[in-house]
Order: sequence, then structure tokens, then C-alpha cells
Amino acid sequence: MPFNGTFLFFDLTAMYNFLSFQIHGGADHGDGSGMADGLSSLLAFIEGLTAQTPGGIFATLMPGITAMANIHPMLVHFPIAFLVTFFVLDTVAILANKIAWRKIASWFLYLGTVAAGFTVLAGFIAADSVPHGDNVHEIMERHEHLGIWVLSLATILSVWRYKAGESLRGVANGLFMFTSALLCLLLSLGADLGGLMVYKYGVAVAATPVPEITGHHHNTDEE
Repeated sequence: MPFNGTFLFFDLTAMYNFLSFQIHGGADHGDGSGMADGLSSLLAFIEGLTAQTPGGIFATLMPGITAMANIHPMLVHFPIAFLVTFFVLDTVAILANKIAWRKIASWFLYLGTVAAGFTVLAGFIAADSVPHGDNVHEIMERHEHLGIWVLSLATILSVWRYKAGESLRGVANGLFMFTSALLCLLLSLGADLGGLMVYKYGVAVAATPVPEITGHHHNTDEE
């Protein structure tokens, strides 16, 4: 059966109902009906998936990726998470004098470098395919340059770490940690420019009108 929006809406609604029960614990249903409703929604969601094509199943499970013009916004989270974790864990390991922790930090560095490579590549593809005006072009160029610097420093640190191991001491270790801190700084600046392009200028965002529905707001100051 070909994929269509009706099935996507049905399956996402069923999945939301099930996950909503898991999050809130069924507190609104003291008689146990909340669990039954959650299970019913899960079964309905699975049943809806079985009636779809493989492409429809992927679109239902991953609607965000399906709607993306490119995967660069999804990939950027991985180098940020890996490289920041590397720096924090490596710093704590030095202060606590734990070589074993530095070995674990090394793996976060290697994973972050690989992730940065894929992210920069996807970024180049996105820059050539995403429409943007002159007011954004300079920001995008700076974002690209920072991404290249992050990848370059991460690669240098990875090779250095692989060659020297985790037992760096003295001036060499100080220089290594300074470069790691610089890496995280550039990573933060690049992420900030990426957020600026998306949230202020709407780059690669397909805007949809907000329906006029009363009674739905997140402002807890007004009761």
C-alpha cells in the first residue's frame, strides 16, 4: 500500500498516545485504563506500520529526517556531544590522575573526529543545495570555516593522542589541553552561527502557518 499522509497522521497519533502515557505514568487513570489505552495505542501503531511500504514505515518512524532537505542539521549533534565529552572527561582525568579515564576520553575524541568529518561533508552539500540570501551568505561562510577548523584540530589531536598515548606530561600535555579547549571554543562558535541561520533567518526551514487554536500555551505565569 503506498504511503500517504493519512497513515502518517494515524500512526504518529497512536505513537504519541502511547508515549504520552509512558511519560505521565497514567496518573489520570487511577483504574488502570491508562495502561490499557497505552497498549491499545501501541498495537494500533504497529498495525498501521505493517500496512505500509518500507518507505512509508521509514517516513512514519523518522518524520523529521524525511522532511529534511539535507541531513547536516541531524549530524551536527554528534561531534558536539563526542568532542565536548572528550574534553570534560580528559580534564577530569588529569585532575584525578586517572589514566584509564583518559583512555576512555580518547575514544570520544576519535568518534568526534569521524562525526565531524561526516558533518562537514554534509555541510558542504547543504551549502550548495539550500537557498539563502546575501544576508546569510557571510554567516554561512564563517560557519563553514569554523567547521573546517574544528575538523582540522580534531584530526590533529586524534593523531597526536594515538601516537603519544594518554601519558602526556608537562608542556606537551598543557599544549594538548589548550588545543582541546580551543577546539571546544570553535565548536561552540560554529554551533552558535548554525543556530543563528536557522532560528533568526530560517535557513532550510519550511515555515507553516500556526493554527489559531485557543487554550494552548506554555506560559505558566498566567493561570
